[in-house]
Amino acid sequence: MANVTSRKLAPSRQRRLMKERAYDSLKQLILNETFEPGSFLSERQLAGRLKMSKTPIKSALERLESEGFIGVSPQQGIVVLDLTLEEIADHFETREALETYVVRRLAGKLTSEQTVRIRENLAAQKVSVENLDDSANRLLDSEFHLLWCQFLGNREIIAVMRRLRDRIHRIISRVNSRNLSRMNEGLEEHLRIAEAVIGGDGDGAARAVEEHLRSGKLCLLSLR
Repeated sequence: MANVTSRKLAPSRQRRLMKERAYDSLKQLILNETFEPGSFLSERQLAGRLKMSKTPIKSALERLESEGFIGVSPQQGIVVLDLTLEEIADHFETREALETYVVRRLAGKLTSEQTVRIRENLAAQKVSVENLDDSANRLLDSEFHLLWCQFLGNREIIAVMRRLRDRIHRIISRVNSRNLSRMNEGLEEHLRIAEAVIGGDGDGAARAVEEHLRSGKLCLLSLR
C-alpha cells in the first residue's frame, strides 16, 4: 500500500520540482541581468528557453511578480522591473532597522565558532577585493550580512533579509562595475562592524551599520 501511495504522489512531486526549477532559473536570469530591466518576456519564449511546458513557467512568473521582479499587465505583457528610487530608500530603511537591532543583540555574545566564521568571511572578502572579483564579492557581502541574522536565530528576520538581498543584487553589481573602489570601502566598513560586535560595543556596531548602509545607498542612488 505504501508503494502505491508513493507512486500516486510522484507526479505531484515532479510538478513541484519543475515549478521550483523554473522559478530558480528565471530568477537567476533576472539577477545576472541576462534579462535586463525593461526587457519584455513571453511564456512561450521562456518555455522554449528552459525546455519546459508553460505550466511551471506560469507558476514561476506568478511568484516573481509577487516578489517585485516582474510586472504583468494586459497592455504591456511581462516586463522585467528595476527598483525605483522609493524602493531603494525603503530597502535601506528596512535593513537599517533590522541590522542595527541584530548587531546590538549580538554584541559581545558571539561564540568562538561564530567569530571564526565572520573572520573567514572577511578574509575571503579581502581576496575578492584584491582580485577585483565582483561576483565573489557580492556573494560574500550577502553572506556577511546574513551571518549576523543567522547567529541571532530569528527566522523572520532571516527571511526578510534574504528577500531584500535578492531585490538589490542587480544594482550592487552595477555599482561595483562602475566604482571599483566601492568594494574596498565596503570591506573596511564590514571590518568596523565586525570588530565592534566582537568587542561588545553594541552602539558602535549599530553606528557602523548605519554608516555602511548610508554609503551603500548613496552609491546606488548615484546611478539614478
